[in-house]
Amino acid sequence: MKKFLKPFMLMMALVAMFTIVSCDKEEDVKFELLTFKSGDIDLNGASAATGVSTEPTLVMTFSKDIDVTGLTVTMKQVYDNAVVVVTKDVTAKVVTLTVPKLASGTSYELTVSGLKSKDGEMFDPITRSFTTAGGFVPTGQVAYWPFNGNTNDEQGAYDPTASQVVAITYGADRKGGANGAAVFNGDNSIVEVSGADALINTANFTVSFWVKTNSDHLNADGNPTGHFVFGLGAFYGIQYEIFGGYDGSKFAIQYAMADNKTGAEDMWFPALATDNTTGGWQGWDYAKSLTAEQMMAKLKDNWVHIVYTYSGADRKGTIYFDGVKMKSFDFDLWPDGDAKRAVSGMKWGGAAPDVVNELAFGFVQSRAGTMWDAEGWGGYDFATSNHFKGSLDEFRIFHKALSAQEVDLLYKSEKGN
Repeated sequence: MKKFLKPFMLMMALVAMFTIVSCDKEEDVKFELLTFKSGDIDLNGASAATGVSTEPTLVMTFSKDIDVTGLTVTMKQVYDNAVVVVTKDVTAKVVTLTVPKLASGTSYELTVSGLKSKDGEMFDPITRSFTTAGGFVPTGQVAYWPFNGNTNDEQGAYDPTASQVVAITYGADRKGGANGAAVFNGDNSIVEVSGADALINTANFTVSFWVKTNSDHLNADGNPTGHFVFGLGAFYGIQYEIFGGYDGSKFAIQYAMADNKTGAEDMWFPALATDNTTGGWQGWDYAKSLTAEQMMAKLKDNWVHIVYTYSGADRKGTIYFDGVKMKSFDFDLWPDGDAKRAVSGMKWGGAAPDVVNELAFGFVQSRAGTMWDAEGWGGYDFATSNHFKGSLDEFRIFHKALSAQEVDLLYKSEKGN
C-alpha cells in the first residue's frame, strides 16, 4: 500500500505544482487590446483607417475575458458631432459593435470606456477614428441625379421611366470622365421629372450641382443670352438662371407664409454684390463682392459647384460657389410688418395651366406650362430662348440646410484631385 501511495502522492504534487504555475501565468497576462478590425481593415493602426464599409461590423479582441459592467461605447461624426447609435455584444474576450448604415466618405470617432477584465483589471479608454469608403454625402438627401449616361434619380424617389427626355447627350464631367455629365444643346434639350413639388415642400432645403455653360449661346438678335439651368414651375417653385453677360446669376424661389399663402423671393448674386452695410437691401446680411471679371471666371465656360441652402428655423438663405459662401439673406431682417417675416419654409405655389409640378433640367419650367409661351426669351418653342446650353452634373436635393462645413466637404469630395 505504501508503495502505491508514494507514486500517487508524487503525481498529485506535480499536478498541484502545474496548476499553481498555470494560474500564475494567467494572472501574469496583461489586459490589452489585441486587434480592432472592420473586416480586413485594421482600426488599431498608427493612423486613422480609411475605406471602411458604410455598413461595418467592428470587432475588438482582448487578451482577457471582459466584465461588461460599466462598459460604454460612444460614436460620432467628426464634422458635426452627430451621435451614432452603437449596439454592443460581448462574448468572452470579444466585443462586437454594430451601427446603422453610415454616410459615405465621412470621418467618425469611436470611444470605448469602462473596460474591465473579469479578474478586475482596468483598461484606459480607447478612442479611434476612421473614414468610410466613397465620396462624402451629407445626410438628408432626397434626390440625386449624377447624369452618368442616363437621367436616373439614384436616390430612388423618382422613377426614371416617368421622366421625359429630349435632345440630351452625355459628355465629360468636371473631372474629365467620359459620359459623366448631361449635355444640353441650348435649343430644345430638356429633362422633365413629374411630381417634383414634393422636393420643395419643406422647411429646410439644399440644392447642390455642378454646371458648365457654353457661351456660344445667342438670342434671336445674335446677342449672348441667359441660361435657364433648371426650373420647377419657374418662381412658383424654384429656378436658377445664369445671366447672358455671365456677370451674375440668381435663384427665384417660392416660400410658405402665414394663412397658407406663398410668395416668391429672388436670391440675386450679381458682380459687385452688396449687403445691408454697403448699400444693399436690408435683408441681405452678407455679400462677397466679385468683380465682373471674377464672376465671369466662375460662370463662363468653366465648371462651378453651386449650392443654395435655406434654413426654416433661421429663415435664412445662402449661396455658395465652389464651397465658399457668396451671399445670404435673412427674412428676419425684412421690414416690420412684412409678410415674409413669418416665412416658415419653402412651398410649391404653382397652378396649371401656367405651370405644372414638373422639375425641368435645361429650362425654367416643363413644356406643359403655358407661362411666357409667347416670350422670345421664355417660350420653350423658341430655339433662341434662354434654354440652357452647357453641361450639368451631380445634381442633389436635400431636405436639410447644409452647414458651411458640409458644403465645403461636399465640394472637395466631388471635385477630387
